[in-house]
Amino acid sequence: MEAFFGALPILLILLFIFARNIANQQRHAELVNKFTKIQKKRKSRIIAIVHRQEPMGLLGIPMLRYIDLNDAEDVLEAIRKTPPNKPLEFILHTPGGLVLPAVQIARAIKAHPGKKTVFVPHYAMSGGTLIALAADEIVLSEHAVLGPIDPQIGGLPAASVVRVANEKPIQNTDDYTLVLADVGAMAITQLQKIARELLTGTVSENAAIGIAEQLSSGRWTHDYPIAYGEAKELGLNVSRDMPKDIMEMMALFPDSLRRTKSVRYIEDEPAHAAAPDHRVTLTGYQPQPGARSFSYGPWNPKELKNPRAHEEKRKPFWRRGED
Repeated sequence: MEAFFGALPILLILLFIFARNIANQQRHAELVNKFTKIQKKRKSRIIAIVHRQEPMGLLGIPMLRYIDLNDAEDVLEAIRKTPPNKPLEFILHTPGGLVLPAVQIARAIKAHPGKKTVFVPHYAMSGGTLIALAADEIVLSEHAVLGPIDPQIGGLPAASVVRVANEKPIQNTDDYTLVLADVGAMAITQLQKIARELLTGTVSENAAIGIAEQLSSGRWTHDYPIAYGEAKELGLNVSRDMPKDIMEMMALFPDSLRRTKSVRYIEDEPAHAAAPDHRVTLTGYQPQPGARSFSYGPWNPKELKNPRAHEEKRKPFWRRGED
């Protein structure tokens, strides 16, 4: 009996892991079914690029996701497997991130012969906006926003570093700042060139030059929200015709770290289709076991070091579920 009680904690942990794996398999199957139905209905290849925090391991330690070369390979493979005449539809929900994978994805979208549409249910900043530029049309829901694509060098806006180096006497400027300014100037020029390339054929040549310069020059802060009206003024081919089923797909990609919602409301009428009790973060043109979300890291490097001040301290796992 003593040996049984000694092994009880291990048995409980194994039971917890087994039950969690079974539940995840069931949720994955449900998600695949819903994703496939919507894709079949729209007769297109749907690829979701969604940024969410995700738990890591049994303790649920938050892990900030950012797009990397492996993620870019997954998206490029999805596009390669799409028939040339089949429309590509991207769902973007990201605060932005690394340039190289974003450029690879954007160029692959641009090269696809079929119609390309990017849907932005809430926001697609920085690298997300860069990807959106490759589409024939960008569809924004009400209050959804894009953002500038000005590069960040060493956690600082490249345009600001260049301005500082130009305005200060060179004898009063340290070598590190001068190097950052040199790299920053090259990065701005490169992004302008890439943006013009992605906009070719969608807008006029003069419009492409103007849009690329405004988005990459650092005229705004990097988190400046560009809503539909301003995007239209810039010359982007944007629309507000957001399909209902695309908005419903965003419900498939919740922040799985949140045990309790911070926003609550009661609908006046019951929804036609009930949302699943638990939803799993998963993206891809056809979700497969082990798939992971394509994501971008935060544009503010401080978020990698310090927790957000407005977030409440998470309860211990033995107290979760208490009001």
